[in-house]
Amino acid sequence: MMIEVIWERINENEGQVFKQIKGGEFTYKVEGNTIKLSRTNRIVSKSTFAEALKDVPLDNTVPLQSLQAPSYLFAILMDKRIRQNDW
Repeated sequence: MMIEVIWERINENEGQVFKQIKGGEFTYKVEGNTIKLSRTNRIVSKSTFAEALKDVPLDNTVPLQSLQAPSYLFAILMDKRIRQNDW
């Protein structure tokens, strides 16, 4: 899956509520080629999402543990608004 398509979906859903695997809710703000997460002082880059896309579909956060903010990556990439019917 091309990162540009996914990044566009991420942009379209800025400010929407997403849910982590353990139930925590958060939003994010897109800032250029990064997103700023509402529940933590973390910033996640577009290139991190591109790396995470290699592992979709995901059952849990284990394949993402080497990346920044794995539970947030999982929550965003596995959300229906982002993945649609692509995985």
